[in-house]
Amino acid sequence: MSNTASIHSLVQEDRSRAESAAWAHFTAPTHAGDFTNSWLGILCAQIHLAQGALLLLRATDGADDGSYLAAAVWPDASRPMQYLVPAATKALRDQAGTVVAQDGVSPPNRGQAVHIAYPIEVSGVLFGAVVVHLSPCADAELQQALRLVHWGTAWLVDHFRQQQQALQQQRFDRLTLVADALATAMEAPLLAHSATAVVNMLASRLQCDRVSLGLDRDGEAEVLVISHTATFDRRTNLVRLLGDAMDEVLDLDLTMVYPPPDGDELGLLAHAALAREAQVAAICSVPLVSEGQALGVVTFERTAGPPFDAAATDVCRALGLALGPVVALKQSSERSVVQRLIERGQEAQRVLFGPRHPGAKLIALSLCLVLLVFSVVSGDYRVSARTVVEGAVQRAAVAPFNGYVVESLVRAGDTVRRGQVLARLDDKDLLLEQTRWSAELQQLQGKQRQAMAVQDRAAWMQAQAQAQQARAQLSLVQGRLERASLTAPFDGIVVSGDLSQLLGTPVEQGKVLFEVAPLDAYRVILEVDERDIADLSPGQRGDMVLSGLPGQALPFTVKQITPVTSTQDGRNLFRVEAQVDAASDRLRPGMEGVGKVGVGERRLIWIWTHGLMDWLRLAFWNWMP
Repeated sequence: MSNTASIHSLVQEDRSRAESAAWAHFTAPTHAGDFTNSWLGILCAQIHLAQGALLLLRATDGADDGSYLAAAVWPDASRPMQYLVPAATKALRDQAGTVVAQDGVSPPNRGQAVHIAYPIEVSGVLFGAVVVHLSPCADAELQQALRLVHWGTAWLVDHFRQQQQALQQQRFDRLTLVADALATAMEAPLLAHSATAVVNMLASRLQCDRVSLGLDRDGEAEVLVISHTATFDRRTNLVRLLGDAMDEVLDLDLTMVYPPPDGDELGLLAHAALAREAQVAAICSVPLVSEGQALGVVTFERTAGPPFDAAATDVCRALGLALGPVVALKQSSERSVVQRLIERGQEAQRVLFGPRHPGAKLIALSLCLVLLVFSVVSGDYRVSARTVVEGAVQRAAVAPFNGYVVESLVRAGDTVRRGQVLARLDDKDLLLEQTRWSAELQQLQGKQRQAMAVQDRAAWMQAQAQAQQARAQLSLVQGRLERASLTAPFDGIVVSGDLSQLLGTPVEQGKVLFEVAPLDAYRVILEVDERDIADLSPGQRGDMVLSGLPGQALPFTVKQITPVTSTQDGRNLFRVEAQVDAASDRLRPGMEGVGKVGVGERRLIWIWTHGLMDWLRLAFWNWMP
């Protein structure tokens, strides 16, 4: 009896020591394994009937691929616990606590060993399950064990929730750092100034002793700025070592960390030389990436600080990806026109002669074939010009004397016949004057006859002279009366003039009231640009299409090139006269359109490019000294 008591006492002491050690690891864990093992040990210590336990957790945080790994085993990590997996699987599937008999029967029979399993769920996400093997027990003891498991999982839920919060805080801090870096980079307009501000800010925020930024210059890294350094000599050993380390990143287009996590320094020779010469403990170099290409490198150095772990490396890599487009934008804004043209040419060369972009190559080949064809094939070259149709002869009907408009019989656009009355002026005053001069002429003729009867030669001659004067005045008045009615000089069309709204208004002598043009004789006026006037000569033939007759091309022949010019919209235009070969009955003076004069055959490429080439020649001549 005493031996049994001593054994029981030893077991209790071992259990107490194990529980104390578990609590020590639980309150101050050195790694995640300490926390889960100590938690499972404490839980099983509270459950006196526990024979074994297994804690399953997700393989990777954030992944929901259905795979779980054994995070803790009690009482011995080397003890096989595969027989507890079915209970854990059932708890994970049902997402609820479950009790399974040892032989797999559920619910278990009284007095039979059981497996109790409980899922671990955080914010609706399954993180794992805990399974405890209990020896045969009463219902009350089973309920007590279930409560302990339920309460114990709260520690794990809280632990995982803290991990999630820490991860979210880490992501938030990373985004804040990236946003601050972008804001700092966008403040200064010049690349050098913004890069200096960025490296200074990153050096203080990431606990780095030195942060350097370099750019790719024709395949080699050139150090642009160094944190907390206003100016530096590019020929110094430190700058040379920094450039060599950046070249390693540009050559491989990869993030490089020294000392390397795997201990292999084969690809980090320049970084190792930099660390050795500059007495640096840790280095991280990340490429500045824009549109999938590395255009520079940012190098972070710590003299005595912690090495760059995976989290710090991810932050540096995110900074390189975020700052790359900003650096590219500022580089592009600071490039000269010549540099931009060179870069566009290099880019086009890569597209045309590189391994990709088959569509661009096909288009370029097609354009080359088209240019070759147009350089060989000839076509008719025609000079285009704005065209106006005018009458060959244009007569004006003017006011013969000062008077008033009494009647208007036509207006612009009406067709008239020769001798047709166009308008009438008031002739009342003329009729009275005619009557006066007729009466005076009769009186003078009577005086002339009386002087002849008395043979008074002097009185006869005086009366004869006065009669001739009266006869001339009467003839003048009759001429005016005849011209009081304005008539058409020939068959034609009234081009301008409308007195229907001016009846009763006075008109002055010589004022143009109507203009009449013939219907069977036209001339064409071409307004030719001075750049094309040298190609025209009398006798050349062409065609015109008028806005009123868009479906009919009317042939014409150039008759005269006048030295008369006019300026329209900044262009100097020459007046060229032509004659319509076959006039249409629908043709009217004043109609406008486009005329083209055939000059001869030219190469198609010349026809389409001679305007540009002439402008370039003139511009070159203007720029020459």
